[in-house]
Amino acid sequence: MSRLSDRTARRRARVRRRVKLAARGRARLSVFRSSKHIYAQIIDDDRGVTLAAASSLDKALRDKGMKGSNKEAAAAVGRLIAERAQAKGVKDVVFDRGAYLYHGRVKALADAAREGGLNF
Repeated sequence: MSRLSDRTARRRARVRRRVKLAARGRARLSVFRSSKHIYAQIIDDDRGVTLAAASSLDKALRDKGMKGSNKEAAAAVGRLIAERAQAKGVKDVVFDRGAYLYHGRVKALADAAREGGLNF
Protein backbone atom coordinates (compact mmCIF):
# COMPACT_ATOMS: atom_id res chain seq x y z
CA MET A 1 0.00 0.00 0.00
CA SER A 2 1.27 3.45 -0.79
CA ARG A 3 1.72 6.17 1.78
CA LEU A 4 -1.07 8.23 0.22
CA SER A 5 -3.66 5.50 0.66
CA ASP A 6 -2.44 4.93 4.24
CA ARG A 7 -3.01 8.61 5.02
CA THR A 8 -6.40 8.54 3.32
CA ALA A 9 -7.47 5.45 5.27
CA ARG A 10 -6.34 7.01 8.56
CA ARG A 11 -8.21 10.24 7.78
CA ARG A 12 -11.36 8.30 6.84
CA ALA A 13 -11.20 6.27 10.06
CA ARG A 14 -10.59 9.39 12.17
CA VAL A 15 -13.54 11.25 10.64
CA ARG A 16 -15.87 8.25 10.91
CA ARG A 17 -14.89 7.66 14.56
CA ARG A 18 -15.65 11.29 15.46
CA VAL A 19 -18.90 11.25 13.50
CA LYS A 20 -20.14 8.12 15.26
CA LEU A 21 -19.33 9.61 18.67
CA ALA A 22 -21.16 12.83 17.82
CA ALA A 23 -24.18 11.06 16.31
CA ARG A 24 -26.03 10.32 19.60
CA GLY A 25 -28.61 8.12 17.90
CA ARG A 26 -28.90 10.07 14.65
CA ALA A 27 -28.49 8.44 11.27
CA ARG A 28 -25.29 9.07 9.28
CA LEU A 29 -25.25 10.72 5.84
CA SER A 30 -22.23 9.11 4.19
CA VAL A 31 -20.74 10.44 0.94
CA PHE A 32 -18.58 8.61 -1.59
CA ARG A 33 -17.06 10.55 -4.46
CA SER A 34 -15.37 8.97 -7.46
CA SER A 35 -13.91 10.72 -10.46
CA LYS A 36 -17.12 10.20 -12.48
CA HIS A 37 -19.96 9.92 -9.94
CA ILE A 38 -21.08 10.81 -6.43
CA TYR A 39 -23.05 8.61 -4.05
CA ALA A 40 -24.87 9.30 -0.76
CA GLN A 41 -26.35 6.92 1.81
CA ILE A 42 -28.22 7.46 5.03
CA ILE A 43 -27.14 4.71 7.42
CA ASP A 44 -28.52 3.71 10.81
CA ASP A 45 -25.37 2.50 12.57
CA ASP A 46 -27.29 1.13 15.57
CA ARG A 47 -29.17 -1.38 13.41
CA GLY A 48 -26.57 -1.59 10.64
CA VAL A 49 -28.99 -0.81 7.81
CA THR A 50 -29.11 1.67 4.95
CA LEU A 51 -32.27 3.75 5.19
CA ALA A 52 -31.96 5.69 1.92
CA ALA A 53 -29.52 5.98 -0.95
CA ALA A 54 -29.04 8.19 -3.99
CA SER A 55 -26.35 8.61 -6.62
CA SER A 56 -25.61 10.34 -9.87
CA LEU A 57 -26.30 6.98 -11.53
CA ASP A 58 -30.01 7.08 -10.60
CA LYS A 59 -32.28 6.89 -13.59
CA ALA A 60 -34.05 10.13 -12.67
CA LEU A 61 -30.78 12.07 -12.88
CA ARG A 62 -29.41 10.26 -15.92
CA ASP A 63 -32.59 11.07 -17.86
CA LYS A 64 -31.92 14.76 -17.22
CA GLY A 65 -28.53 14.35 -18.90
CA MET A 66 -26.47 15.13 -15.79
CA LYS A 67 -22.88 14.00 -15.47
CA GLY A 68 -21.88 12.89 -12.02
CA SER A 69 -18.58 14.71 -12.02
CA ASN A 70 -19.83 18.26 -11.46
CA LYS A 71 -21.34 20.30 -8.65
CA GLU A 72 -24.77 20.52 -10.27
CA ALA A 73 -25.13 16.73 -10.24
CA ALA A 74 -23.87 16.60 -6.64
CA ALA A 75 -26.53 19.15 -5.65
CA ALA A 76 -29.19 17.08 -7.42
CA VAL A 77 -28.06 13.99 -5.49
CA GLY A 78 -28.26 16.01 -2.25
CA ARG A 79 -31.83 17.07 -2.99
CA LEU A 80 -32.75 13.49 -3.94
CA ILE A 81 -31.27 11.97 -0.76
CA ALA A 82 -33.09 14.56 1.37
CA GLU A 83 -36.37 13.74 -0.36
CA ARG A 84 -35.88 9.98 0.12
CA ALA A 85 -34.85 10.44 3.75
CA GLN A 86 -37.93 12.46 4.57
CA ALA A 87 -40.08 9.79 2.92
CA LYS A 88 -38.57 7.34 5.45
CA GLY A 89 -39.15 9.77 8.34
CA VAL A 90 -35.52 10.82 8.82
CA LYS A 91 -34.91 14.51 9.46
CA ASP A 92 -31.82 14.67 11.70
CA VAL A 93 -28.55 13.20 10.45
CA VAL A 94 -24.85 13.59 11.06
CA PHE A 95 -22.69 14.31 8.00
CA ASP A 96 -19.87 11.86 7.21
CA ARG A 97 -17.59 13.29 4.54
CA GLY A 98 -15.25 10.30 4.70
CA ALA A 99 -11.72 11.18 3.65
CA TYR A 100 -12.89 14.01 1.39
CA LEU A 101 -12.43 17.67 2.16
CA TYR A 102 -15.61 19.69 2.70
CA HIS A 103 -15.24 21.48 -0.60
CA GLY A 104 -16.55 21.32 -4.15
CA ARG A 105 -18.91 18.44 -4.90
CA VAL A 106 -19.07 17.25 -1.29
CA LYS A 107 -20.06 20.73 -0.09
CA ALA A 108 -22.61 21.10 -2.92
CA LEU A 109 -24.25 17.80 -1.92
CA ALA A 110 -24.37 18.82 1.76
CA ASP A 111 -25.82 22.27 1.04
CA ALA A 112 -28.51 20.81 -1.22
CA ALA A 113 -29.42 18.18 1.40
CA ARG A 114 -29.80 20.96 3.99
CA GLU A 115 -32.01 22.94 1.62
CA GLY A 116 -34.03 19.75 1.04
CA GLY A 117 -34.88 19.58 4.75
CA LEU A 118 -32.18 17.50 6.43
CA ASN A 119 -30.76 18.89 9.68
CA PHE A 120 -27.05 18.52 10.35
